[in-house]
Amino acid sequence: MIARDALAGRRALVLGAGVAGLTAATALRQAGASIDILEQAPAISEVGAGLQLSPNGVRVLRALGIDPAEAGDRSEAVELRDQAGRLVTRLDLPPDPGFYLCHRADLIGTLERAARRADAHVQLLQTVRRIDLHPEGAEITTAVGSTHHAPLVIGADGLHSALRPVLNGAADPFFTGQVAWRALIPGDGGAPVAQVFMGPGRHLVSYPLRGGALRNIVAVQERATWAAEGWNHPDDPEVLQQVFSAFGGPVPHWLAQVREVYLWGLFRHPVADRWTDGQGRAALLGDAAHPTLPFMAQGANMALEDAFSLARNLAARAADPAAALARYAAERAPRVRAVVAKANANARNYHLRGPVAPLAHGVLRLASAVAPGAALNRYAWIYDYDVTA
Repeated sequence: MIARDALAGRRALVLGAGVAGLTAATALRQAGASIDILEQAPAISEVGAGLQLSPNGVRVLRALGIDPAEAGDRSEAVELRDQAGRLVTRLDLPPDPGFYLCHRADLIGTLERAARRADAHVQLLQTVRRIDLHPEGAEITTAVGSTHHAPLVIGADGLHSALRPVLNGAADPFFTGQVAWRALIPGDGGAPVAQVFMGPGRHLVSYPLRGGALRNIVAVQERATWAAEGWNHPDDPEVLQQVFSAFGGPVPHWLAQVREVYLWGLFRHPVADRWTDGQGRAALLGDAAHPTLPFMAQGANMALEDAFSLARNLAARAADPAAALARYAAERAPRVRAVVAKANANARNYHLRGPVAPLAHGVLRLASAVAPGAALNRYAWIYDYDVTA
């Protein structure tokens, strides 16, 4: 747990009001630190999309006094289906602490309310243009020419972090040969179950949101044609329908309802070599440190874990911020690298071709019949992890 009031009188600047930044701000405020959040947007909001919280992330919310049910619906199961829609295997999910299906905007709203209750100060329209690290701390210069000073700056500013290149230099991401579409359609009141439809060189994930009022769709295709990185590039729904025209079950009905769809290229970014500056003045967390492909649904969960670990270590070693941040980085980097590697591998498992696909699906069916919990137990090292312990 986090030592209460251990950071009383300390001050930090958090860059970014996403999952990582808002969680870090709440956790640090609960430890007694004074927190300012600098957010470049005119309001704290998120584009409409779904995400999944697993038990390792849910534990963080609960430890901070946040009810995960405020952000989403408890998920009952994950179903793997073949291209025709036939069930390959079903993974029933344990109820406690549970898995949750969330609209991203609802999670962000929940975290924002928690941060404001904790009395974190949010400043909007603060696009960071320059970060200078001095012996006494960090100086942040924004696009409007304002400056901010603090002994500690926390880079929770996502994929295009202003702090990451200060610590690591320019990143060198590369296109994975995969693109993804995301869309929301009206819900059908279906059970809170995530379904994965697997086909040659492509797969589609769907689950209900907001009690079945909406349905989230994420569809991934392997292709050589590059697509821009980022979540807000509109595409033609007919293109999505054509790419997945061979899929059966409920997929054609779902895709026929898509009116607005966004396409983005999936790029692999290296996990940051340096998470801190070594002198207790700067630290990275979340996507700023380790952008993660979506194939284990762990992006938000890793951000939650990072934020709690950062606050816990700073509170436990309040007299030595450099040692606290070094411990945080040492604790987080090996785990994150393992999760990122598993996410990279999972895409291939969903996209099997030719005679390999039915053979693999047959093995999954047999394994689920013989040992129903075995498939989920393969990921116990992810889900059973408790950063709050």
